[in-house]
Amino acid sequence: MKIVYSELQIEDAIKIKEMDASQFVGKAWREVNGERVLVEINYQDPTWPNGYEHHYGNLIKTIEKNGFAMGAFDEMNRLLGFVTVNAEVFGKKSRYVLLDQLFITLEHRGMGIGKQLFTRAAEASKRLGADKMFICAGSAEETVAFYEAMDCRLAEEIDEVLYQEDPRDLQMEYTI
Repeated sequence: MKIVYSELQIEDAIKIKEMDASQFVGKAWREVNGERVLVEINYQDPTWPNGYEHHYGNLIKTIEKNGFAMGAFDEMNRLLGFVTVNAEVFGKKSRYVLLDQLFITLEHRGMGIGKQLFTRAAEASKRLGADKMFICAGSAEETVAFYEAMDCRLAEEIDEVLYQEDPRDLQMEYTI
């Protein structure tokens, strides 16, 4: 299968609705007695975490605010995955940009699409003036394992606003 990577435009955003963002979460990282540990939760997330509208709106906002948005398309022009990086630089010790979204449709996970999108997001982050990408990784074991395989580690800085949005996320960073 040939995969084409291209920057997303506003009119492409609706294509994320065709993606299957569902995920079975066997184990997830949780805080227990002041420590992060893997706990069994066996949860089927049937759709987009936080809902489709949340992700659609964030994608539009990223594009409108000159962030980076890239999609992976098959030969039929179906969206197989996408990544977004917000343009705003933040941080006290480092110059971070937020890798806001990285999704691969269910049937195409494990094919290297996520790795390709992540790599392109890192390149774009450098162009945006960052020295690190900041990631709020969902707490699912597989999600965290993906970012660790990409050489991400726990963030040196904790962003309180992002923490308040979802305290279960693992705040991670990737040095560009």
